[in-house]
Amino acid sequence: MTAPLVEQAPAKINLTLRIVGRRADGYHELESLVVFADVGDTLSLTPGAALGLDITGPNAGACGPAAGNLVLKAFAKLHEQVPGLKAGHFLLEKKLPVAAGIGGGSSDAAAALRLLARANGLLADDPRLLAAAAQVGADVPVCLDPRARIMRGIGEQLSEPLWLPELPAVLVNPGVPLVTRDVFAKFSLAQASKKPLTQVPGRFAEMLGFLEAHGNDLTDAAIACEPAVAAVLERLRALPAMRLARMSGSGSTCFALFDSAEAAVSAAHSLTAEQPGWWVAATTLG
Repeated sequence: MTAPLVEQAPAKINLTLRIVGRRADGYHELESLVVFADVGDTLSLTPGAALGLDITGPNAGACGPAAGNLVLKAFAKLHEQVPGLKAGHFLLEKKLPVAAGIGGGSSDAAAALRLLARANGLLADDPRLLAAAAQVGADVPVCLDPRARIMRGIGEQLSEPLWLPELPAVLVNPGVPLVTRDVFAKFSLAQASKKPLTQVPGRFAEMLGFLEAHGNDLTDAAIACEPAVAAVLERLRALPAMRLARMSGSGSTCFALFDSAEAAVSAAHSLTAEQPGWWVAATTLG
């Protein structure tokens, strides 16, 4: 039995989210500028061991049964693409909150695909990896190679990687999960922005202006489902040196951007002391 292979599964943050329309099959098409944080889960694979998954970490209890986890679904879908795929035993350290709008489960599944590729000698750009990712979930393809991109369609249409300025940030989740399906049930296309994403700037000051012009169409629907989202946004907007505050994805995690990493760390310390029930993380987005 070989030593475990390890991959990080970073939080996915939707800096912007525009709902373009609804397809005949009920799925909503979107346009979103996606970045990744330097905080996330950790997934390891021990090749040669019996296939299985153990979940540890502060948010392990919210994950539900391991048998239904997207990590094992990722293996199953890649196995369909690659007969004879070698696996092993997965260990997931679950640090990100669950059903939180930051792609935790999708990022875990993408990390599983990267681990399986390493264990089986598959190239990172093997098309079977992307095919399996798309079958696992709409957010998994963008997490497979976690770099800033614009995602469109239902998540399967990805731009080339973007070079963005580092964005010091604080992530906050009030400890209340939000189910994407429930948020979309409250959403009306009349609330959708008609302003498509144009060229994304590469400088911090210009990026702030760009983000102010492109919001998150699901915010009002998420607040209708869970008023705690509004409370988090209100508190973030009152923080010293805060430049922009917004909800990520379908919620309930929100983020605030700052001029410096020091300001973000200071804000995170203040929020943790003030709201011990909230999940708070200072990070850099990019």
